[in-house]
Amino acid sequence: MTSPMFEKIALVGIGLIGSSLARVIRREGLAGQVAISTRSEATLARASLLALGDTYTTDAKEAVRDADLVVVSVPVGSSGTVAAEIAPALKKGAILTDVGSTKASVIAQMQPHVADGVHFIPGHPLAGTEKSGPDAGFAELFENRWCIFTPLPGTDPAALERLSEFWRRCGSNIDTMDPQHHDMTLAIVSHLPHIIAYNIVGTADDLESVTKSEVIKYSASGFRDFTRLAASDPTMWRDVCLHNKDAILEMLARFSEDLSSLQRAIRWGDGEKLFDLFTRTRAVRRSIIEAGQDIDVPDFGRQAVEHPPKG
Repeated sequence: MTSPMFEKIALVGIGLIGSSLARVIRREGLAGQVAISTRSEATLARASLLALGDTYTTDAKEAVRDADLVVVSVPVGSSGTVAAEIAPALKKGAILTDVGSTKASVIAQMQPHVADGVHFIPGHPLAGTEKSGPDAGFAELFENRWCIFTPLPGTDPAALERLSEFWRRCGSNIDTMDPQHHDMTLAIVSHLPHIIAYNIVGTADDLESVTKSEVIKYSASGFRDFTRLAASDPTMWRDVCLHNKDAILEMLARFSEDLSSLQRAIRWGDGEKLFDLFTRTRAVRRSIIEAGQDIDVPDFGRQAVEHPPKG
């Protein structure tokens, strides 16, 4: 039996990411003790019923006291408030990290509250589903997914390596980026797709209401896959849009230009341009599968999950 990596880990926030961490920490024996904190009494009671931790409290300061690793898993707009609340209770030598999908904003909110001697290492595990809450988590969430760190100047290399090893044991691959580069990258690979999904599903809902059409009843797989993204947590995605505004607006502008070009190709019957675009984008899908970031199964493997073989 190997000794745990950390004597005490505090999870501030116990939604999809936090509860998945709690499960994998338990499975891999990564902590001697897991302290869980969330503002909601109901959510805390559910986490306790699921036995996700060892101690439970709505007082984040109490949860992080004497913790060797503190993981903040809250909507990015709440990062500064949480940092201000827990900062006085963080012990010297503790590692403080987060899981937010915007990094420049989170750093600006949290860093001013972090005392000398606490290792603040912003992070972002690129893993998730459209579901939220403590019941949504599962220990395998991070397997073969990337966890990106945006370390600040002067970050202690030993602390960064210790945190990196923690995420490796959770199943993740590790990379580092500049915060601004991270935010621009995530704006196109994550934030913009969600915004488009929210928008197209909203348009369909408007059509359903105004024209009494049956777009919901007869949803094909393409629209259905948009609804999966559009079912993601509204609070989290509201905060992402507000806290990565510049990068998202830049990507929206580029997308709008490309959409106008596509519109012209359709209008003028430019089949060659359409075929070239669709061929190029199909190759992107193949590259994602080859990189091990998805599976080459019809319907994205949904049938295999929802209707497993009998016997």
